[in-house]
Amino acid sequence: MTPFSNPSDPRPPLPDWVQEAYAILADAADGPHSEFSYEEAHALLDEADTFSANHSDSEYAVERLLNRGYLYEANGTLRVTESVLD
Repeated sequence: MTPFSNPSDPRPPLPDWVQEAYAILADAADGPHSEFSYEEAHALLDEADTFSANHSDSEYAVERLLNRGYLYEANGTLRVTESVLD
């Protein structure tokens, strides 16, 4: 079982490349109170070879992570909920 799968969740696990997006953002977070603007999060992901330069992949990954609760939004900024990779 990967940290991104929950047996009680009927949804399929997140794709590997979305999990990689979480790892990139979690690594860039400087503790539990780190904040990213959407633009900063997309820029971090767009720098990785996994994501397209036109933001569509990074936007989709951020949206999926928000929907699953791995990221949350507070006052227009993004925060990593917790590190599931530890």
